Amino acid sequence: MAILRAAAAGRVEMTCSCEPDLYVDGLACCDQTTGRLLAHAGLIRPARPGSLGQRVPVRLTAAGHAALQATPEAA
Repeated sequence: MAILRAAAAGRVEMTCSCEPDLYVDGLACCDQTTGRLLAHAGLIRPARPGSLGQRVPVRLTAAGHAALQATPEAA
């Protein structure tokens, strides 16, 4: 959920690839498996097209927004 919240805040980038890598606040995300699962599940996607391997901003999909709204914030 933290990655989805960061993406909603505009703090996440991903590489354009069939197995994208995520960057949060400019740093490589240490949990690349989760990032790839979020992308393959259709919760996040590139905000714009890019060249293979290029880093582009991430945006939440409608499903990503719904997942955030369905889960209470951690205390």
